[in-house]
Amino acid sequence: MTRVLSGAVLLILAVALVWFATPVIFFLVAEALLLVAFGEYAALARASGIGVADAPAALAAVLTAAAFSRLAFNVSWISIDIVLMAALIVMGVIAMWQWKTGPGALALAAASLFPCFYLGLPVGAMMVIREVEGKEALFLLVLTVAVSDTMQYFTGRMFGRRPLAAAISPKKTIEGAIGGFMFGGMFLAIVGQWWLPAAPVAVRAALGAAIVAAGIAGDLFESMLKRSAGVKDSSSLIPGHGGILDRLDGLLFAAPVYYIVLKFV
Repeated sequence: MTRVLSGAVLLILAVALVWFATPVIFFLVAEALLLVAFGEYAALARASGIGVADAPAALAAVLTAAAFSRLAFNVSWISIDIVLMAALIVMGVIAMWQWKTGPGALALAAASLFPCFYLGLPVGAMMVIREVEGKEALFLLVLTVAVSDTMQYFTGRMFGRRPLAAAISPKKTIEGAIGGFMFGGMFLAIVGQWWLPAAPVAVRAALGAAIVAAGIAGDLFESMLKRSAGVKDSSSLIPGHGGILDRLDGLLFAAPVYYIVLKFV
């Protein structure tokens, strides 16, 4: 019951944020969620024996996302190329400063820079999709991933026999993934007729399949991070659902795919 109630609350909040929030509110909430997700990521890294330069890495991830938004476009120094180049240099210098001895220098530098890509780029992509393509386009992405995740769970429970990636997530099955592809792909192809009208049906069907595939990869990637850290959830923030990373994992890989395709549609 706790999982169902918290899931219902999450759904209401997600709809309210994507559909009704003003651009400024959406920007601020997205950045706040990014910071919470970063905290969970840093905890996973430390549980895996890898240090992270917390404050600089969090700031770099936040600025990476902000560089996409129209709200930051008038600030000339907030651009994606400048942010990533500066982050590369800063994380390298911090790694040199913090490293004492042993083989951990590369892990520290890489783990501190990675949030720019793992968190900053996808969150920034979702910001600009909503601002440029409209709330319908972003909502279509979120719902497609949600439909895919839901149908993966139910088809996996009903028909699942063969593990999809046993070493990473033993409960995920090939049959569940097929269900996600079928229902998630069909959902985007059909609903995209109204919310993504510029894309032909063949493009929508291919995009739906690509988003489902990316969402599954994102889910498995985060599961790998958790398994490496020896934990079940990224945090206990959301009763019955784990942490923010556990809720965003599929979107973190699906949003960049969606963003790239929309650039050419």
